[in-house]
Order: sequence, then structure tokens, then C-alpha cells
Amino acid sequence: MERWLNLKRKNSDVDDEKTPCTSKEKSTKLRKYDSNYLSMGFTSNGSEEEPKPQCVVCFEVLSNEALKPSKLKRHLETKHKGHAMKSIDFFKNKEQELRKNMKFIKKTATDCTNESAVKASFIVSLLIGKSGKPHTIAEDLILPAAKAMVSAMIGEEAANSLNKIALSNDTIKKRIDCLSGNIKEQLLKRINKSDYFSLQLDESTDITNKSVLLCYVRYEYDNVISEDILFVTTVVHTTAEEIFCKINEFIIANEIEWTKCVGVITDGARAMSGKFTGLIARIRNIIPSVTWHHCCIHREAIVSKKIPIHLKTVLDEAVKIVNFIKAKSLNSRIFKQLCKDMDSEHYQLLLHSEIRWLSRGKVLSRLFELKDEVRLFFIEHKSFSLSERVNDYSWLATLAYLSDIFTHLNALNLSLQGTHITIFKVEDKIEAMIKKLELWSLRLSKKNYDPFPNLKNFIESTEEELSDKDSKYFIQHMGDMQRSFRDYFPVPDISRNWIRQPFEIDIHQINGLTSLKEDSLVEMSTHTSFKMQFNRKSLEHFWLHVRKDYPQLSSKALKVLIPFPTTYLCEKAFSALVYIKNKFRNRLENVESELRLKLSSIEPDVQKLVTEMQHQPSH
Repeated sequence: MERWLNLKRKNSDVDDEKTPCTSKEKSTKLRKYDSNYLSMGFTSNGSEEEPKPQCVVCFEVLSNEALKPSKLKRHLETKHKGHAMKSIDFFKNKEQELRKNMKFIKKTATDCTNESAVKASFIVSLLIGKSGKPHTIAEDLILPAAKAMVSAMIGEEAANSLNKIALSNDTIKKRIDCLSGNIKEQLLKRINKSDYFSLQLDESTDITNKSVLLCYVRYEYDNVISEDILFVTTVVHTTAEEIFCKINEFIIANEIEWTKCVGVITDGARAMSGKFTGLIARIRNIIPSVTWHHCCIHREAIVSKKIPIHLKTVLDEAVKIVNFIKAKSLNSRIFKQLCKDMDSEHYQLLLHSEIRWLSRGKVLSRLFELKDEVRLFFIEHKSFSLSERVNDYSWLATLAYLSDIFTHLNALNLSLQGTHITIFKVEDKIEAMIKKLELWSLRLSKKNYDPFPNLKNFIESTEEELSDKDSKYFIQHMGDMQRSFRDYFPVPDISRNWIRQPFEIDIHQINGLTSLKEDSLVEMSTHTSFKMQFNRKSLEHFWLHVRKDYPQLSSKALKVLIPFPTTYLCEKAFSALVYIKNKFRNRLENVESELRLKLSSIEPDVQKLVTEMQHQPSH
């Protein structure tokens, strides 16, 4: 038995030795690379056992089966016809460039240090913070997108190295807090170096009905007037006492000198503007010389709301007409299709909102532009009580006038918005508006409708005259606005004209300057080089420029120029808050870091933060 098993095993071994290779193994033949292939623009890529040809011109890697002179030559002649007659030295240089690039890419992909990963994490966090996007976007979108792009452009090995970058939700939040802290640290250093600063304050509620107090600061740094967000905090009762305590705590905690504050601007709320117990009264207990301004944009909006009863009736009816069309989705769709069929410039009306500064002008202008479409729409909706208003000549003329006058008021409002606005620019814009209202009233009484393009086009198209009654209403409205503007914006103080025009002043008409300052002003007004600088620089930059030569004059001028004239920056910040803390992120508690990163003009020192941190890779 044992002998038989040994014989069988021996025969099996012989059979194995004689077993032929399969057809797949017989057909597989690996080609070798020849150095002569370089003359056709191909070098070797891959292992020595299985080399793959790589074009040194376009860097395309072909399969091993393409290692045939005919296929390599066809690639060169079809894809790089201009290089077909090049010498082998040309392709050798291309090969050296390819080797150099591949070495750099491989080193970058494989030798990525933890410090680089931390720096990349900070950079991504900074981009997320500036965009106001949710923190989860880093892991959900940015990292997968980056890996996909790197994998396609460089290779899988380089793409895998991106896994070292920590981009979790909590990590992004910590990075944003660090970046915000660095910006805050730089800001406080700048404020402490500045001779003066002013504050801009406003309060509003977020989506969770929390009361948010925002504070902006304007200061001088490196011979430039700068503006930045100072702090964001929540208040409970929004009283003057609580608001003052919040501001005072921040000022003291960060060792800012109250005496450097030269101006505060707020809205006209009693808690802010009260003369005895308001916020400004409490601040004046510390700094008696501090100036307070009621936001000029708020004052302009209040003036625009004062309308005679007849015009107010037309305005209210116009809003009701818009609401009738916009409130019901079916009406809105029908009106949109009607506008498309008529090839109108606009397809929708705009809803009116009292809290939006430009709402009246835009709503009325859009309604007047689409008056023909509205008239056709009401042919099928005659049951609406105001459907006949669009056929009333007097009503449409009044609508045209209101759309024009509110368009002018909107233009004024926009001119008061923006950064680095000074009190002098506000005064110029308001004075111009008051004078234009007087001029427009005179023109309207003479039936000159040039200042009112919609009204003028309407009268010309209908070939009817505007009634004296309507004309009287319009003139009355402009007169009322003219008086309201003067009530809310007093006549500019001429004693400060030397700040605006230091080279065109009569020294005998100046009040409030000491004899020494008057002498300095006379000396400066005859300085030719300073006059040339005045024509080239902005007003605040000019007074910063002459500070070294005339410190007392410059100091007095800057106390007038540094205070904010509007709360525009706070309003802009509240818009950013609505975007950041929305219904999907309503659990976000501390929004200061998010807002500071999004709104601040100061760039954080990322390298410093990276150096101070322990470099740990993502797991």
C-alpha cells in the first residue's frame, strides 16, 4: 500500500512539470523600454519589470502595450505635430523638466509636515469665517472637493496627504475663535496707540429674539483713519444703564482710555439719547466734552415719512394694490405670465417694508413702470375695491410724482451710506437737498417737470395738463420736507469752515480758536506745499499729514473728523448677523468671533497662531 502511494505521488509530480501554461499566461508579454524611444518624445515611467511610456511633452502615461515605435511615433505626430522634427536634445531637456517636476510633486505630497497641515486648517477656517458659512462645510464639501481636484491633477498619493488637515466642525470653531482673538488683539493695540477714537452703537434682535448690542470704533492708525468692529454682546433689558455697563466693562477690561473718546453716534431711541439718564448722559459723566450725533440716515428716513394726507392716501392705496397681487400666489403667477406675454422689463412687483430705507421709492417706481400691466390684470379682477385707481389720471399723476420724489430721497440715502463718511459730507448732501427742493418747487409752479422724469413722461404721453390742485399738493409736500430737513439738520456751524477750507478762510470770521492756533492757521494757509497736498488728499488724510508741523490745529480738526455721522456699519453688521445666525444655525451662541472674522478689515497673523500651537495631525 505504501509503495503504491509513493508511486502515485511521483507520477503526480511528473504531471505537474509537464502541465502547459494557460492561454492567458502565454499571450501576456511585457515590453521593455529602449532609450532610443526618447527621440520620439517618450521616457520610462513605472517599474523595471513593467515599464510604461510617458510623453515628456504632455506628460501622458500610456500602457505597456504602447511600447511600440509605431504607436509612440503616431502619438508624437498626431498630438505634437510641431515637435515631430525636434532633435533628441530637445526631448532630453523636456525629460529633465519632467523629472524635476515629478520630484517636487512627490516631495510635496509625501513630506507634508504637521505644521503645514495646521496652517492649512487655519487658512480654510479663515475662508469659512469670511464667507459666513456653517463650519461643517469644511468636512462635507471643501475637503472632498480638494481631494478630488488634487487626485485628478497630481495623483492619489498627494490627495491622501490632505487627510492630515484637521477640518472637523469643532476644530473650525476653535480656529475661528483663535483668528478672531488675534484680530481683536491687533485692534486693541491700534486703538491704544491712537490719540482719539469714536464709537458707533446700535441694538437689534437676532432670530432667537436675543437682543444684540453692536459697537464699531473709528480710530487713527499709521496715518490713516480706520473703522472696525469693536465688540458684540447680548443685553437683556436694553436700558441705558445696562448698555452703558456693557460698554464700560469692555473699555476697562481692555485698558482703553475713556478720555480718548471724542464722539458717540446712536439712533434716536430714548435709552440712547436721553439727556439725563440716557446712554450719552452717562458717558458725559466721564467725558464731558464727548459729542453725540443722531444717525443722519435715520433722520433722513424720518423726514421722508412725513407726507401730506392726500399723498399718504395714494401711497397706502398703492401698497394695497401691490399686496393684492403679491399676497396670493395665483395672482402673482398670473401677473408674471402677463408681464412675460407683454415682454415687460420686469415680471414682478415689489413688496413694501417700513423697516427698509429704500422701500418706498423702489415699490412705487416698480408699480408705475408696470402700470399698464396692472391695468390689464384688473380687467379680470374688477371685484377689487381699488381696481379703478389705475384708470384715474390724478391718482396716476400723484403716483408718478411720489415715485420720482422718493427716488431722489433714495439717492440721498445711498450717498450717506458707506465707510469713511465725515460730518462735512453729510452736511453738504443735506444742504444740497434742501436747496434742490426749493428749486424744484419753483420749477413745478412754472409747469417745468424736468426734475420728475416719471411725471413728465406721464403728462406727455397722456397729453393732459396736471391740475392745479395736484400741483399744489406736490409743492406743499416739498415745502414740508424742506422745513423737516432743517428741523432735523440744523444750519452747519460756520466756525468749523477752517477745517474744510484751511486755505480759503478769513481769519476774522473764525471763532473758537486760540490766538496761537489762529497764528498757526495763517502760517499754514500760506504754505504752498501743504496746499498742493490738500488738493490731492482726503480731508482727514490731510490733517493727519500736517499733524507733525501743526499738532494743535490737527488735533482740533481730528476731533471733528473722527466721530461717525451714521450707524451704517452697525446696520451692515446686523445684515451679516441675519445671514450667519439663520434658522438652520439658531443654536449659535457666541457670534462675536464669526462677525469679527467676516467684517473686520484687519488680517489675522496666521503664521503666529500656527507657531504658537502644538502641531498634531488629523486622525
